Amino acid sequence: MPLPNFRSPEFLADHIAHTLAFYAPRSLDPSGGFFHFYKDDGTVYDRRTRHLVSSTRFVFNHAMAWRRFGRPDDLAATRHGLAFLQAAHAQPHGGYAWQIGWDGHQATVQDGTQHCYGMAFVLLAHAHALMAGVAEARTGLARTRDLMEQHFWEPGHQLYADEATPGWQVGPYRGQNANMHACEAMLAAYDATREPFYLERARTLAESITGRQAALADGLVWEHYREDWSVDWDYNRGDKTNIFRPWGFQTGHLTEWAKLLLQLESHLGPGAPGTEWIVPRARHFFDTAMQRGWDATHGGLVYGFGPDGAVCDGDKYFWVQAESFAAAALLAVRTGDAGYWAWYDRIWTYSWAHFVDHVHGAWYRILTPQNAKISDEKSPAGKTDYHTMGACHDVLKALGHGVK
Repeated sequence: MPLPNFRSPEFLADHIAHTLAFYAPRSLDPSGGFFHFYKDDGTVYDRRTRHLVSSTRFVFNHAMAWRRFGRPDDLAATRHGLAFLQAAHAQPHGGYAWQIGWDGHQATVQDGTQHCYGMAFVLLAHAHALMAGVAEARTGLARTRDLMEQHFWEPGHQLYADEATPGWQVGPYRGQNANMHACEAMLAAYDATREPFYLERARTLAESITGRQAALADGLVWEHYREDWSVDWDYNRGDKTNIFRPWGFQTGHLTEWAKLLLQLESHLGPGAPGTEWIVPRARHFFDTAMQRGWDATHGGLVYGFGPDGAVCDGDKYFWVQAESFAAAALLAVRTGDAGYWAWYDRIWTYSWAHFVDHVHGAWYRILTPQNAKISDEKSPAGKTDYHTMGACHDVLKALGHGVK
């Protein structure tokens, strides 16, 4: 079988539709929100547990689908998901519960920790709902921004703290991941509102993480920091269970930052004063990720590598491939360097062979270094294929095929 033209707008749009069809309409729970846990064939294996990251990412998925395809069901699903965020995840003292149980009528808080990472996705969900025409999302967007500013923003470091107790006692851990997704959310909020605050905050976050903090870690983005934002080289060393706080330089986060930097530059205007660092830094992150992260034997990009450059986690994660092909395309369009299109095609060819489920739809989540499946859990909480569909949307926009 010949390979598709991975650069074709028609292919990318069809792949979004095909991926979303794995979830919709089976993903929608008429009693509220969406189901979050799927086997390879689409079977829902946990109907009650709801995670804030999935609840928000489903809103993004359907809001973008509505804007691209114009199907009323996607607009209805966007409203449905946003209503669940406010009815079930939102807490009386402000903020949103990280994980809840849902019995079809009411929510039981299973983990009430306030995560800035989660709040960033609440902001993102409201921004995309607003761009999809859900006017009531404007209030939630502003409220979420205010909560992040009040409880997590650290003016002295120009970054957000990471987590707090349900009563807003901020803990000592600091991380780049929450700030990276906050940068993404701020760009979306700016697109939705055109309020200058959001674009300036996105720029500040990018400069702080990819500039000042990266300078402490060999010019690359390290994940973990202490309360004073000094590098914590040992946090979660040897622990692969925390998917939101893995040890090591993350191949996918380097390429995700490369993508975000180019999107930031596009918003600020290429050639705008003070932006000359953006493209070289994006290229450095991507080129390093390919050099250290590409598995020359089995194909694909590994999860992480240590400060010495050696692979520390050789598993293959779906989102790493997706963010990387998006970054490759944006770099190719921005720089005119055909080498980035070569990487784009290489990553897609690998993913098409190993990650895309051509029978049931969507992408497998994790493969071994040799590209074997690890389990039949295609989409547990947190996945929703937001990364894969989002990456296709990003490439389409870079090619001049953005959503309305």
